[in-house]
Amino acid sequence: MRSLFSILFCFFITFGCQIKTFNDSISLLYKNTVPLLKTEEVVQKMQYETPILIDTRTRSEFTVSHLPGAQLIEYDNFNPSDMAHISKNEEIILYCSVGYRSERIGEKLLEMGYTNVYNLYGGIFDWKNQSQIVVNHLNLPTDSVHVYSKIWSVWLNNGIKVYE
Repeated sequence: MRSLFSILFCFFITFGCQIKTFNDSISLLYKNTVPLLKTEEVVQKMQYETPILIDTRTRSEFTVSHLPGAQLIEYDNFNPSDMAHISKNEEIILYCSVGYRSERIGEKLLEMGYTNVYNLYGGIFDWKNQSQIVVNHLNLPTDSVHVYSKIWSVWLNNGIKVYE
């Protein structure tokens, strides 16, 4: 009995502590250096305004799906000249899979003097989990979302998970 208890105790300590909610997990990723907007706030803004949406994921992730109207500026290949066509006072909403990469780009934009920069809370995963539309490389609605890796894929609950 004691050995069974020990095994169960170790199991719950090991795996029970790893079970976190999406919000708990991504909040640990954020430094809170870029203002966050929740999906519902972005949806509401887009009804009356035309913010610039920037996807900071890789081209292969973007090709699978992205927010309608988004432009790609890759995190791994970011160059300040990528932003030359955007005024420093334009409203910019950045996103990636969950918000980590986009927050890093947001920090760079703020350092460059951009004044109206936001990070989409939860990224494209939360966007899709909230049943919002994403489009593919042909600008057609899709349920597919590139999930970056198997580890991150657990946070996409609504959509078809694509790994490559």
